[in-house]
Amino acid sequence: MAPPRPFSNALELLRAAHLRATRQRLALAKLLFERGDRHVTAEQLHGEAVSAAGRISLATVYNTLHQFVEAGLLGEVAVSSGRTYFDTNVSNHHHLFFEDSGRLLDIPGEQIGISGLPKLPAAAAIRRVDVIIRVRQDRVPEAD
Repeated sequence: MAPPRPFSNALELLRAAHLRATRQRLALAKLLFERGDRHVTAEQLHGEAVSAAGRISLATVYNTLHQFVEAGLLGEVAVSSGRTYFDTNVSNHHHLFFEDSGRLLDIPGEQIGISGLPKLPAAAAIRRVDVIIRVRQDRVPEAD
């Protein structure tokens, strides 16, 4: 039996999402999806891509990430106006955001109950509710 090709998982993922398998998309898909669920910024992924594959522009990374979001391969988590994470876990879930470190952790969707949602206008339907719980990790006081 022949060993799998290095990009076979990424290639299958792109094909299933009806995206053309360009060299850049394959490289970014491999970085994003072959390490399990993760949250990355475009800048983090750009750094990984440059280290792994050489020249790739930050604009290409942003464009590809947004194409992956449109195709349903990624979620987008905006924690502030200038900080967005891309999430490889597209299941129903929420997040803990550690403001001091910028770390984002998943909370399974069933662990948070939502009540008191407003009445929607006619012909509107809730697609999804995203909860971000912002926390600060207090420092443990040093012993005297």
